[in-house]
Amino acid sequence: MNREKSQKLFAQALNAIPGGVNSPVRAFRAVGGEPFFAVRAQGARIWDVDDNEYLDYVGTWGPAIHGHANPVIIEAIREAAGRGTSFGIPNPLEVEMAQWIIDAVPSVQKVRLCNSGTEAVMSAIRLARGFTQRDNIIKFEGCYHGHVDSLLVKAGSGALTFGNPDSAGVPNAFVQHTLVVPYNDEAAVRRVMEAHRGKVAGIIIEPVAGNAGVYEPRPGFLEFLRQITSEHDTLLIFDEVMTGFRLARGGAQELYGITPDLSCFGKIIGGGLPVGAFGGRRETMDFLAPLGPVYQAGTLSGNPLAMAAGLASLKLLNRETYKQLESSGEALEKGLREIATLAKVPVTVNRVGSMICAYFTSGSVWNLEDAMRSDRVRFAKFFHGLLEEGIYVAPSQFEAGFISTAHGGVEIDLTLRAIEKVMSKL
Repeated sequence: MNREKSQKLFAQALNAIPGGVNSPVRAFRAVGGEPFFAVRAQGARIWDVDDNEYLDYVGTWGPAIHGHANPVIIEAIREAAGRGTSFGIPNPLEVEMAQWIIDAVPSVQKVRLCNSGTEAVMSAIRLARGFTQRDNIIKFEGCYHGHVDSLLVKAGSGALTFGNPDSAGVPNAFVQHTLVVPYNDEAAVRRVMEAHRGKVAGIIIEPVAGNAGVYEPRPGFLEFLRQITSEHDTLLIFDEVMTGFRLARGGAQELYGITPDLSCFGKIIGGGLPVGAFGGRRETMDFLAPLGPVYQAGTLSGNPLAMAAGLASLKLLNRETYKQLESSGEALEKGLREIATLAKVPVTVNRVGSMICAYFTSGSVWNLEDAMRSDRVRFAKFFHGLLEEGIYVAPSQFEAGFISTAHGGVEIDLTLRAIEKVMSKL
């Protein structure tokens, strides 16, 4: 494919933007080469500045559950923009959005809207600490909760030791109360909870890990977390920024039948515009200002454009939507497995609903250590091979792929034919 215009734009971007991108993974550093620049998108397809067409499995990293430029969502944004882009004053749409989330997610009795998943998680952590009057937080290896200082901790931190910053600019003191344990490891959680008895404010987890590829909780693991947090008067926090409204109307907590104390949302509830939200029990949420002592604020929180787009996106979701997403996901997963087997390429395919990842490794992937066994060189060849065939997947072995309602039988078949062609050369 000719990408001359993208190459020129990237050269310009390198002079104006750190690394040429405004979010690191977009730079293609994990796979080599240079990124292309998108100019339009429709349904399951995107086009770059050189007019190359791609079938898209990134879906703007999760929000595009109805595909790109869905006409219902676009019209909702257009109507809202005509009334004003931002007020800084309460507006009816934010009340409607809050009520929609409360009705869909039984664990949420009150919700606060903000502007990003990172902000939602940051605020939920602050609220957990303020509500419990405790400092420590437990997180899991491979779970990314936004670029919050206290949660940017190296995945290899020992289960009983405090974390080390995973980014320059984060003082050790900021993560001294963050404890990291392996995903799906009940024994490690027990040890940490016992070692820090009475000091753990909350356990935060992606109920389906989607930032190190995709791996799900072992049977009983989420139930265990619910039990042990209850025993220790610790809050269980679900980061559903990615899984919320994607895996089910009530998110992963509906899918697995677990009731967390706090939940964080984003992506789909903004319909493609910047958004975040966090919610939980009434008595916990009322610890937020102006009712309580935990401060949180935002100029654009609940802004009418994001609320209009998000509500339009949510109202398009129904039982048939989730059946369609499951059917497309199942077809892609089955085809991937069969192609890899015939090509004799070791691939482990993990999928939960419309989230999917093909790890270039043999054996099950249940945590970050398992995922790190993947052959990243082979994945890079796979990525670029697919790109040349007009299929765009995440430019990293350790990212989730997303299926939308715009990925029908035709799109899945085209994708599998491209995968077969590329896989035969690996």
